[in-house]
Amino acid sequence: MRFLRLFSRKAMFADEELELVLSREDVSDPEYGIDDGYTFNMFRKGTRDYVGYVSLRLGESPGLYYLGHIGYRVEEKSRGHGYAARGCRLMLPLMRRLRLESVVITNNVENAASRKTCENLGCELERIADVPRAYRTLCAGATRKCRYIWRMDQAEKAYNKT
Repeated sequence: MRFLRLFSRKAMFADEELELVLSREDVSDPEYGIDDGYTFNMFRKGTRDYVGYVSLRLGESPGLYYLGHIGYRVEEKSRGHGYAARGCRLMLPLMRRLRLESVVITNNVENAASRKTCENLGCELERIADVPRAYRTLCAGATRKCRYIWRMDQAEKAYNKT
């Protein structure tokens, strides 16, 4: 079901600093259990200054257990401004529309910046999981992943306070 077709292809989610522009929908990979998803390019508001992307993957599978429902990347020149957390928060209306109660964000144990993003979002560290060999290619060679749970009810409360 395509929820974003309710909006024009030019529609953006935005706050005072950042805009999300839909770059891909119908993101699926049956091999890894990704049923659907969306990828948004992140731009500094009012510019075409690309700072990275944020993705939402839908489904449940062993592959997504290690990959997570949300992925993000911030360009090196744009790091340190909290854009990954902002991008995730800007997807809250979409996640609400999809009736998601929680999502998983995973990151490599040594990726302190991504772990800080999860903490800033109010995610709970569920565990640090060893990645089986069968999923290491999917996880860019990682042997261990931190699994954070981001609960939408808590995210909404925190977002509405800002």
